[in-house]
Amino acid sequence: MEILAFGVQADERPLIEKAFEGRHEVRCLDVFLSEDTAPIAAGYEIVSSSVNSDLSGRVLRVLADGGTKMIAQRSTGFNNIDLDVARQLGLTVSRVSYYSPYSVAEFAWTLAMAVDRRLVRAANRSRDFDFRLHGLMGRDMHGRTAGVMGTGKIGEAFARIAHGFGMQLLGWDLVQNPACLELGMKYVEKEQLLAEADLVSLHVPLLEATHHVIDAAALRSMKDDAILVNTSRGGLIDSEALVAELRAGRFAGVGLDVYEAEAGLFFLDKSLEPVTDDTLARLVTFPNVVVTSHQAYFTQEAVGQIIETTVCNVADYLAGRRSENVLSPA
Repeated sequence: MEILAFGVQADERPLIEKAFEGRHEVRCLDVFLSEDTAPIAAGYEIVSSSVNSDLSGRVLRVLADGGTKMIAQRSTGFNNIDLDVARQLGLTVSRVSYYSPYSVAEFAWTLAMAVDRRLVRAANRSRDFDFRLHGLMGRDMHGRTAGVMGTGKIGEAFARIAHGFGMQLLGWDLVQNPACLELGMKYVEKEQLLAEADLVSLHVPLLEATHHVIDAAALRSMKDDAILVNTSRGGLIDSEALVAELRAGRFAGVGLDVYEAEAGLFFLDKSLEPVTDDTLARLVTFPNVVVTSHQAYFTQEAVGQIIETTVCNVADYLAGRRSENVLSPA
């Protein structure tokens, strides 16, 4: 059987081809699954999608009409999939429920340190042989307070790093993580965490209840010199409200690996095209903001696990087995 994989990155392609070798043929496309590209999948029973694919009801209907019966998403998040329509159409949809939490947690810390110690500005100056220290002063993290919003596997890994820095830990989640409690984490309400934390890192999934969990009011409640990091999903932060606070001169730094309108931008080369997203264009101009292109997960270990789980999900579908990775049928 030949499988069609959308949104495959250049570094990811040889890993996918090797993982499926001897099992199934796989056709890798660098274009993302959308309403425009969905017709390409006609005749393919199994389609693999990436995190920024559009799996709205319209796209799912095009896939189903073309003969697709199984969608294997190569990510943990699935807020881009209309599961109600998928179930109505009888589509099997799977995801990757787990991969290396260290990839994202370590990258979140990379962003935190980059904005705290002004690394991007310093590197850019060095290229011009400007080695002044003016404007590059950061702060010790030791002794400060880290607020971890979402204390699952990734949040726990982030908290362990913060603990290693000698930081006080505040947590916010529906369920308390015993491992985080052992580190000395104190679980508090969101309002208290935002008001007291010097560093806030987001590790919650994007759901209806968490959309814009960091809104204008939440941003105003944070310390003026706080650091905010988001390596989860862009929709957790109200981007326009964030721009307004940054324009007012607030926050020591903001590190964003995700953006709420990243679909159609991230993973693509837009350097020769006119900038049409005014909010993102404004964000990247602030000297205390670092924006990266949804790369926190992009390590050899994490991508390898994602692909291997996808291979297993395909094998389970063909064998009629069900695992915790199956989202549809319910």
